[in-house]
Amino acid sequence: MIAHTPKPPYYAVIFSSLKSSEDKGYAEMADLMVDLASKQDGFLGIESARQELGITVSYWRDLTSIRNWKANSDHLLAQKYGREKWYQAYKTRICLVERDYDFGI
Repeated sequence: MIAHTPKPPYYAVIFSSLKSSEDKGYAEMADLMVDLASKQDGFLGIESARQELGITVSYWRDLTSIRNWKANSDHLLAQKYGREKWYQAYKTRICLVERDYDFGI
């Protein structure tokens, strides 16, 4: 599903990952993180796709909202598990969206 975001500017957090062979509890934690993030002040939407490479893009009103989400205690636990067992590698990028346009939305 394509996220419906407001008129720019806003921020995008792009999380790219390669999963390890261990996935016990991963799906449940991923669902919980989406639910928790959606309740955070400043959250605007999320898009995610996973094949061999997983890419999740979350959209945020401002940098303060992103910092607050990064510091959320449940999110910190998920980050710890990700490093310890669920991911071979990951990269996070934070971007300012200055312009967007669409078709068919």
